[in-house]
Amino acid sequence: MSRRRVVITGMGWVTPLGDDLESVWQRLLAGESGIAKTTLFDASTFPTTFSAEVKEFDLAKYLGPEDAARHKHCNRNAGFALAAVKMAWDAAGLSGATKLDSTRIGIYLGSGEGPIDFDNFVAAAVKGWDREANGGRGDLDARKWCEVASQRLNAITEFEQDPNMAAGHIACQFNIEGPTFNTLTACAASTQAIGEATNLIRRGDADVVVSGGTHSMIHPFGVTGFNRLTALSTRNDSCITASRPFDRTRDGFVLGEGAGILILEEYEHAKARNAPMLAEITGYGSTADAFRITDIHEDGRGGIAAMRLALADAGLEPKDIHYISAHGTGTEENDKIESKAIQGVFGEWATKVPVSSVKSMLGHLIAAAGAVELITCVLAIRDGILPPTMNYSTPDPNCPLDYVPNKARKAEVKTALSNSFGFGGQNDTLVVTKVTME
Repeated sequence: MSRRRVVITGMGWVTPLGDDLESVWQRLLAGESGIAKTTLFDASTFPTTFSAEVKEFDLAKYLGPEDAARHKHCNRNAGFALAAVKMAWDAAGLSGATKLDSTRIGIYLGSGEGPIDFDNFVAAAVKGWDREANGGRGDLDARKWCEVASQRLNAITEFEQDPNMAAGHIACQFNIEGPTFNTLTACAASTQAIGEATNLIRRGDADVVVSGGTHSMIHPFGVTGFNRLTALSTRNDSCITASRPFDRTRDGFVLGEGAGILILEEYEHAKARNAPMLAEITGYGSTADAFRITDIHEDGRGGIAAMRLALADAGLEPKDIHYISAHGTGTEENDKIESKAIQGVFGEWATKVPVSSVKSMLGHLIAAAGAVELITCVLAIRDGILPPTMNYSTPDPNCPLDYVPNKARKAEVKTALSNSFGFGGQNDTLVVTKVTME
């Protein structure tokens, strides 16, 4: 028995460059940047004072005032996801679809933890700190903590930090009663979610799956953590050009936020309702480095294995890939090792296949990054044009591939490969192909 085919019938995103699918795509092709000084909190004293924020987000714009009010307690992550799902849902023609079995529609997200109520959390911590205890070392006084926390922390919004809340809000809003999952495998989360959603449909557990990712870490805890890891760029005097994937002068990634959602659908199910078929997911590979928590194995063995698994799953050879959407974070380690991994898989073809990173314009959307980048692969297949890697000026001998520097490029793309690598040694790769009709 041949396996069930999985096609993409709708896409939507919320990004630092906007939310309209076509206009954001054109801005990416034009090399525009969504990076600017951070406004979500006062970052003036931080080593990194900039980020790639979603501007002026209002959930009512997408759902209308009444439905938006139903989700008034949802965190920023879940709001982004709801908006992106609404756009993808409409694009797939599901809003007006009849005879849909809601138990055969699922959700598989890569969603991060929601931003905490940082100001009120700190207020409770300061109040609860007993500086006289333990000889001046200080202890947290639970009674004092609870006194302030009960007044200033909202139980509902605190629970909204849980990573699965976005999936719950989506299920409620769109009446989805099928299998629902959330994965948080750091920067690989949404790529893994899409791969696993593909397998849900392939094995017959669902006919339609809402999949992708959403995340926002632009808050003091998120920025502090990445700054302490020295993972963020500190190019504060030139933030628009701070994200420099594969360039020799790169000094770290730029933290971004947003959501990317794709409607995955079994081919015959989509065909029966005359749904648009934008592309087909033909390959998926997932591996672990089993090395270190924040470092990639220096030989790129996990990335090599993931790409090889995805190609084998798709029944393709390296020469069949026309474009690679790189993880391409702009850190010294990632870019060098990803380039090495691509060389390990593609051999002599490695210098012939174009590779680019839209993180140079959007920043790193963490759990949402892979889904947004897969959408750009689908659009590249549709339009025959590759998004550039911006801010590339100084070649790095450790990164010797064709990175589509600084300018979009026309190219026939029938098949694209998208990489995502995450902390914990997580590696996930997808292969997406132009649909052939039966």
